[in-house]
Amino acid sequence: MNTSPLLITMGDAAGIGPEIIVRAFSAGRAAGCVVVGDLAVMRRATALWPDRPLPLALIDTPGDAASLPPGCLPLLQPARLPGGLAELPFGRIDGRNGAAAALCIEQAVAWVLAGAAAGVVTAPLHKEALASAGVDFPGHTEMLQALAARGGEPPPVRMMLANDQLRVVLVTIHMSLRRAIDALSFDAVLQTLRITHRALLAFGIAAPRLGVAGLNPHAGEGGLFGDEELQIIAPAVAAACAEGIDARGPFAPDTVFMRARDAMGHPGEFDAVVAMTHDHGLIPVKYLGVEQGVNVTLGLPFVRTSPDHGTAFDIAGRGVADEASLVAALRMARRLAGLPPS
Repeated sequence: MNTSPLLITMGDAAGIGPEIIVRAFSAGRAAGCVVVGDLAVMRRATALWPDRPLPLALIDTPGDAASLPPGCLPLLQPARLPGGLAELPFGRIDGRNGAAAALCIEQAVAWVLAGAAAGVVTAPLHKEALASAGVDFPGHTEMLQALAARGGEPPPVRMMLANDQLRVVLVTIHMSLRRAIDALSFDAVLQTLRITHRALLAFGIAAPRLGVAGLNPHAGEGGLFGDEELQIIAPAVAAACAEGIDARGPFAPDTVFMRARDAMGHPGEFDAVVAMTHDHGLIPVKYLGVEQGVNVTLGLPFVRTSPDHGTAFDIAGRGVADEASLVAALRMARRLAGLPPS
């Protein structure tokens, strides 16, 4: 069984990332984890609960955490982090926080690729702060994909959002709806089905069942409301089936998620739904409750999960953020990495 630590990146310092990390450690739900972040920012987060002191231990490598006493938060601080992050206000976009978040991700991935850690769990970052820092990625997924390439061809990756009742994998991710529709292709849908099938096998599902959502209302209604289903999606499903993948559809996107939902008294018809666009796929999962949702990046050469919520600038620094989705992301990462449960 793997005994390497999981790395948790702190996310945007002006958001709730640091405080939900502190809450997870304080509750004993982050054993075997090491935080990659800024010492002063994490101290500011621990100060939100003065009645529950949490000692911080600055270490040099992920392996150093094994020698620390229990009950403390091990912290790796990357070089070149911008100074004064803890003095920046909560809840405001700042390029320095975007730059720091990106550096933490880069360092965490470098340690994982070097074999020093078992996986990465990323606290939320802010896409506008990344852009303000000149980071040319729209989000975590694209940045992780580029880092995994190590100067070569980036691996094909997909975003999966999952909770106890529903798993959804997206064909297109962070782009405008108009661009997402233009980006749909036979190859993109087929590749998504292949990646999803392989991932579910790795999760221990012996015979994955994939439901495929259409793009248009009523899945195009035989071409009356659009022909993407006829020209792109259905042929990709047929090709996947020819490869031995149990893929079905395309189905009307307003009902397929209900059919896939695996709940008490309602066994799901599918182990995952493949959706064509970001909001088509993520709204159903988040509606079931963000507190248990986990974002998993499929196709990377390492484990990466994250909470399914954002930076929550409106409540950052108030000490009211819920760490449940982060804890769920840690639990999922442990399982995928072959680590013992916390």
